[in-house]
Amino acid sequence: MSAPDSTDRTPDPLEPLDESWQRLLCVVAHPDDLEFGAAAAVARWTGQGKDVVYCMVTSGEAGIDGLHPDEARTVREREQVESARLVGVDVVEFLGLPDGTLEYGVSLRRSIAAVVRHHRPDVVLTGNFRETWGGRSLNQADHVAVGRAVVDAVRDAGNRWVFPEQLGEGDAGGPGTLEPWGGVREVWAFGSPQSTHAVDTTDTFDAGVASLEAHAAYVAGLGWEDFDAREFLEGMARPTGQRLGAPLAAAFEVFPMGWGE
Repeated sequence: MSAPDSTDRTPDPLEPLDESWQRLLCVVAHPDDLEFGAAAAVARWTGQGKDVVYCMVTSGEAGIDGLHPDEARTVREREQVESARLVGVDVVEFLGLPDGTLEYGVSLRRSIAAVVRHHRPDVVLTGNFRETWGGRSLNQADHVAVGRAVVDAVRDAGNRWVFPEQLGEGDAGGPGTLEPWGGVREVWAFGSPQSTHAVDTTDTFDAGVASLEAHAAYVAGLGWEDFDAREFLEGMARPTGQRLGAPLAAAFEVFPMGWGE
Protein backbone atom coordinates (compact mmCIF):
# COMPACT_ATOMS: atom_id res chain seq x y z
CA MET A 1 0.00 0.00 0.00
CA SER A 2 1.39 3.40 -0.96
CA ALA A 3 1.68 6.21 1.56
CA PRO A 4 -1.08 8.85 1.45
CA ASP A 5 -0.38 11.87 -0.70
CA SER A 6 0.22 14.83 1.64
CA THR A 7 -1.12 17.18 -1.02
CA ASP A 8 -4.58 15.66 -0.49
CA ARG A 9 -4.66 16.61 3.18
CA THR A 10 -7.26 19.20 4.11
CA PRO A 11 -5.48 22.44 5.04
CA ASP A 12 -5.64 23.41 8.70
CA PRO A 13 -8.17 26.08 9.68
CA LEU A 14 -6.81 29.60 10.13
CA GLU A 15 -7.32 31.64 13.29
CA PRO A 16 -8.61 35.23 13.12
CA LEU A 17 -5.94 37.89 13.57
CA ASP A 18 -5.99 39.97 16.73
CA GLU A 19 -7.24 43.39 15.59
CA SER A 20 -7.08 45.11 18.99
CA TRP A 21 -4.40 47.59 17.94
CA GLN A 22 -4.26 51.09 16.48
CA ARG A 23 -0.97 51.62 14.61
CA LEU A 24 0.39 49.42 11.81
CA LEU A 25 3.68 49.83 9.96
CA CYS A 26 4.06 47.91 6.68
CA VAL A 27 7.67 47.31 5.58
CA VAL A 28 8.29 45.52 2.28
CA ALA A 29 11.01 45.39 -0.33
CA HIS A 30 9.24 46.86 -3.37
CA PRO A 31 6.31 48.89 -4.60
CA ASP A 32 3.57 46.34 -5.50
CA ASP A 33 4.58 43.79 -2.85
CA LEU A 34 1.70 44.65 -0.52
CA GLU A 35 -0.79 44.65 -3.35
CA PHE A 36 -0.09 41.02 -4.19
CA GLY A 37 -1.96 39.78 -1.14
CA ALA A 38 -2.33 42.30 1.69
CA ALA A 39 -3.95 45.46 0.30
CA ALA A 40 -7.54 44.33 0.89
CA ALA A 41 -6.65 43.68 4.54
CA VAL A 42 -5.12 47.15 4.78
CA ALA A 43 -8.35 48.62 3.40
CA ARG A 44 -10.26 46.76 6.11
CA TRP A 45 -8.06 48.27 8.81
CA THR A 46 -8.07 51.84 7.54
CA GLY A 47 -11.85 51.51 7.29
CA GLN A 48 -11.83 50.69 11.02
CA GLY A 49 -10.02 53.97 11.69
CA LYS A 50 -6.63 52.40 12.28
CA ASP A 51 -3.41 54.25 11.37
CA VAL A 52 -1.39 52.55 8.63
CA VAL A 53 1.98 53.64 7.20
CA TYR A 54 3.78 52.11 4.21
CA CYS A 55 7.56 51.85 3.99
CA MET A 56 9.18 50.62 0.76
CA VAL A 57 12.81 49.61 1.27
CA THR A 58 13.52 50.12 -2.44
CA SER A 59 11.70 52.03 -5.15
CA GLY A 60 11.52 49.00 -7.43
CA GLU A 61 13.77 50.71 -9.95
CA ALA A 62 15.14 47.43 -11.33
CA GLY A 63 11.68 45.99 -11.91
CA ILE A 64 10.86 47.13 -15.44
CA ASP A 65 13.21 45.79 -18.11
CA GLY A 66 12.21 48.40 -20.70
CA LEU A 67 12.81 51.41 -18.43
CA HIS A 68 16.09 52.79 -17.14
CA PRO A 69 16.14 52.59 -13.33
CA ASP A 70 16.05 56.38 -13.01
CA GLU A 71 12.79 56.51 -14.95
CA ALA A 72 11.35 53.34 -13.41
CA ARG A 73 11.94 54.74 -9.93
CA THR A 74 9.72 57.73 -10.62
CA VAL A 75 6.99 55.64 -12.24
CA ARG A 76 6.91 53.02 -9.52
CA GLU A 77 6.92 55.48 -6.65
CA ARG A 78 4.02 57.34 -8.25
CA GLU A 79 2.06 54.10 -8.76
CA GLN A 80 2.68 53.05 -5.17
CA VAL A 81 1.46 56.32 -3.70
CA GLU A 82 -1.75 56.06 -5.72
CA SER A 83 -2.13 52.39 -4.86
CA ALA A 84 -1.83 53.20 -1.15
CA ARG A 85 -4.37 56.02 -1.45
CA LEU A 86 -6.94 53.59 -2.82
CA VAL A 87 -6.84 51.59 0.43
CA GLY A 88 -6.78 54.61 2.73
CA VAL A 89 -3.03 54.99 3.35
CA ASP A 90 -1.69 58.55 3.15
CA VAL A 91 1.90 58.04 4.29
CA VAL A 92 4.27 56.16 1.97
CA GLU A 93 8.00 56.29 2.62
CA PHE A 94 10.81 55.09 0.34
CA LEU A 95 14.17 54.25 1.91
CA GLY A 96 15.92 54.28 -1.47
CA LEU A 97 18.04 51.17 -0.97
CA PRO A 98 19.14 49.34 -4.15
CA ASP A 99 16.48 47.20 -5.79
CA GLY A 100 17.50 43.63 -6.55
CA THR A 101 20.66 43.54 -4.45
CA LEU A 102 19.41 43.89 -0.87
CA GLU A 103 21.37 41.88 1.67
CA TYR A 104 20.27 40.81 5.10
CA GLY A 105 22.57 42.31 7.70
CA VAL A 106 23.27 45.08 10.16
CA SER A 107 22.89 47.91 7.64
CA LEU A 108 19.40 46.81 6.60
CA ARG A 109 18.38 46.22 10.20
CA ARG A 110 19.59 49.72 11.08
CA SER A 111 17.52 51.35 8.36
CA ILE A 112 14.34 49.51 9.35
CA ALA A 113 14.88 50.01 13.09
CA ALA A 114 14.93 53.78 12.52
CA VAL A 115 11.55 53.60 10.78
CA VAL A 116 10.10 51.51 13.62
CA ARG A 117 11.43 53.96 16.21
CA HIS A 118 9.96 56.89 14.33
CA HIS A 119 6.46 55.52 13.74
CA ARG A 120 6.15 53.50 16.99
CA PRO A 121 3.66 50.90 15.68
CA ASP A 122 1.74 48.28 17.61
CA VAL A 123 2.11 45.74 14.79
CA VAL A 124 4.55 45.51 11.87
CA LEU A 125 3.54 43.81 8.63
CA THR A 126 5.98 42.46 6.06
CA GLY A 127 5.91 39.94 3.24
CA ASN A 128 6.64 36.23 3.11
CA PHE A 129 10.32 35.62 3.76
CA ARG A 130 10.30 31.84 3.60
CA GLU A 131 12.38 30.26 0.82
CA THR A 132 9.31 29.48 -1.26
CA TRP A 133 5.68 30.49 -1.66
CA GLY A 134 4.80 26.86 -1.04
CA GLY A 135 5.67 24.05 -3.39
CA ARG A 136 8.33 24.82 -5.98
CA SER A 137 7.80 28.56 -6.40
CA LEU A 138 11.00 30.13 -5.11
CA ASN A 139 10.81 33.42 -3.25
CA GLN A 140 12.83 36.45 -4.38
CA ALA A 141 16.04 37.39 -2.57
CA ASP A 142 14.93 40.94 -1.65
CA HIS A 143 11.76 39.59 0.00
CA VAL A 144 13.75 37.12 2.09
CA ALA A 145 16.29 39.73 3.16
CA VAL A 146 13.71 42.36 4.12
CA GLY A 147 11.41 40.01 6.01
CA ARG A 148 14.25 38.58 8.07
CA ALA A 149 15.57 42.08 8.76
CA VAL A 150 12.13 43.32 9.82
CA VAL A 151 11.81 40.71 12.57
CA ASP A 152 15.26 41.54 13.92
CA ALA A 153 14.91 45.31 13.48
CA VAL A 154 11.71 45.30 15.54
CA ARG A 155 13.70 43.84 18.43
CA ASP A 156 16.61 46.19 17.73
CA ALA A 157 14.29 49.18 17.92
CA GLY A 158 13.46 48.46 21.53
CA ASN A 159 17.07 48.21 22.69
CA ARG A 160 18.68 51.59 23.34
CA TRP A 161 22.14 50.04 23.06
CA VAL A 162 21.54 48.83 19.50
CA PHE A 163 22.04 51.61 16.93
CA PRO A 164 22.33 54.19 19.73
CA GLU A 165 23.50 56.79 17.21
CA GLN A 166 19.86 57.08 16.09
CA LEU A 167 18.66 58.21 19.48
CA GLY A 168 18.28 61.95 19.81
CA GLU A 169 18.99 62.49 16.13
CA GLY A 170 15.39 63.26 15.26
CA ASP A 171 13.52 62.45 12.11
CA ALA A 172 15.23 63.64 8.94
CA GLY A 173 13.27 66.58 7.62
CA GLY A 174 11.33 67.30 10.79
CA PRO A 175 11.59 68.11 14.48
CA GLY A 176 11.60 65.59 17.28
CA THR A 177 13.87 62.82 18.52
CA LEU A 178 14.08 59.08 18.03
CA GLU A 179 13.68 57.00 21.15
CA PRO A 180 13.72 53.24 21.70
CA TRP A 181 10.42 51.57 20.84
CA GLY A 182 9.64 48.14 22.24
CA GLY A 183 5.90 48.36 21.78
CA VAL A 184 5.55 46.11 18.72
CA ARG A 185 3.40 43.20 19.82
CA GLU A 186 3.65 41.07 16.68
CA VAL A 187 5.17 40.93 13.20
CA TRP A 188 2.88 39.56 10.49
CA ALA A 189 4.16 38.08 7.21
CA PHE A 190 1.48 37.96 4.53
CA GLY A 191 1.52 35.23 1.92
CA SER A 192 3.66 32.86 3.99
CA PRO A 193 3.20 29.15 3.24
CA GLN A 194 3.34 28.70 7.03
CA SER A 195 0.45 31.08 7.73
CA THR A 196 -1.62 30.29 10.80
CA HIS A 197 -3.93 33.34 10.90
CA ALA A 198 -6.13 35.28 8.51
CA VAL A 199 -8.48 38.22 8.25
CA ASP A 200 -11.79 38.46 6.36
CA THR A 201 -11.36 40.71 3.31
CA THR A 202 -14.74 40.10 1.70
CA ASP A 203 -16.01 43.65 2.14
CA THR A 204 -12.77 45.34 1.06
CA PHE A 205 -11.68 42.96 -1.69
CA ASP A 206 -12.60 45.40 -4.48
CA ALA A 207 -10.33 48.04 -2.96
CA GLY A 208 -7.50 45.51 -2.91
CA VAL A 209 -8.07 44.74 -6.59
CA ALA A 210 -8.01 48.44 -7.49
CA SER A 211 -4.84 48.86 -5.48
CA LEU A 212 -3.08 46.18 -7.51
CA GLU A 213 -4.44 47.55 -10.78
CA ALA A 214 -2.80 50.88 -9.94
CA HIS A 215 0.56 49.25 -10.71
CA ALA A 216 -0.29 49.24 -14.41
CA ALA A 217 3.15 50.25 -15.74
CA TYR A 218 4.86 47.61 -13.64
CA VAL A 219 2.50 44.83 -14.72
CA ALA A 220 2.77 45.90 -18.36
CA GLY A 221 6.54 45.89 -18.04
CA LEU A 222 6.44 42.27 -16.94
CA GLY A 223 4.73 41.38 -20.21
CA TRP A 224 1.64 39.99 -18.51
CA GLU A 225 -0.72 40.99 -21.31
CA ASP A 226 -3.63 38.88 -20.08
CA PHE A 227 -3.08 39.47 -16.36
CA ASP A 228 -6.36 39.83 -14.47
CA ALA A 229 -5.81 41.32 -11.02
CA ARG A 230 -9.18 40.18 -9.70
CA GLU A 231 -8.75 36.62 -10.90
CA PHE A 232 -5.22 36.44 -9.49
CA LEU A 233 -6.20 37.74 -6.06
CA GLU A 234 -9.33 35.60 -5.88
CA GLY A 235 -7.15 32.56 -6.55
CA MET A 236 -5.54 33.17 -3.16
CA ALA A 237 -8.37 34.81 -1.26
CA ARG A 238 -11.06 32.16 -1.84
CA PRO A 239 -9.16 29.11 -0.51
CA THR A 240 -7.86 31.23 2.35
CA GLY A 241 -11.42 32.29 3.10
CA GLN A 242 -12.52 28.66 3.22
CA ARG A 243 -9.92 28.00 5.91
CA LEU A 244 -11.16 31.01 7.91
CA GLY A 245 -14.86 30.49 7.34
CA ALA A 246 -15.35 33.57 5.14
CA PRO A 247 -15.88 34.11 1.40
CA LEU A 248 -12.52 35.88 0.96
CA ALA A 249 -9.54 36.33 3.28
CA ALA A 250 -5.83 37.16 3.50
CA ALA A 251 -3.41 34.86 5.35
CA PHE A 252 -0.51 35.76 7.64
CA GLU A 253 2.24 34.05 9.60
CA VAL A 254 2.38 35.61 13.07
CA PHE A 255 5.58 36.21 15.02
CA PRO A 256 4.96 37.32 18.63
CA MET A 257 7.59 39.79 19.82
CA GLY A 258 7.20 39.25 23.56
CA TRP A 259 9.70 37.26 25.60
CA GLY A 260 8.85 33.58 25.85
CA GLU A 261 6.00 33.72 23.33
